[in-house]
Amino acid sequence: MSELRPILLAEDNAEDVELTLEALADNNLANRVIVVRDGVEALEFLRCEGKFSRRKRVNPAVIILDIKMPRMDGIEVLQAIRSNPSMKTIPVVMLTSSKEEHDLIQSYELGSNAYVVKPVKFTEFVEAVKQLGGFWAVLNELPPDGTIPYEQ
Repeated sequence: MSELRPILLAEDNAEDVELTLEALADNNLANRVIVVRDGVEALEFLRCEGKFSRRKRVNPAVIILDIKMPRMDGIEVLQAIRSNPSMKTIPVVMLTSSKEEHDLIQSYELGSNAYVVKPVKFTEFVEAVKQLGGFWAVLNELPPDGTIPYEQ
């Protein structure tokens, strides 16, 4: 059996990170969850740069990406992911508080696999994340290997 790919969570709100991690744990997902706090750090993880330069060069099972983050927002991260041949097949779920139609349309135009508006109620938020994690990390079939080529 191959090693489970991690889940990359790009979220700057500490409360949302905690709730998301709790919901994924409640779903008994065995995937390790890597938390990054902004778009720059998300791309450093994906490109194996900076503090992530020594990590195993494997793409995550799914990226859960907030839109409104410091330094680089989620839309810019999504654009960078979809323009890189070694990352463009990674499933990306936009999990955001933004209900703006522009963000929704732009996310799909750039290749987001799903767009989920964060529910306000705690129980709804937890249930939404459980469903996301269960589908994208367990049921969804990914292309073979997932290893990041060294030429980027």
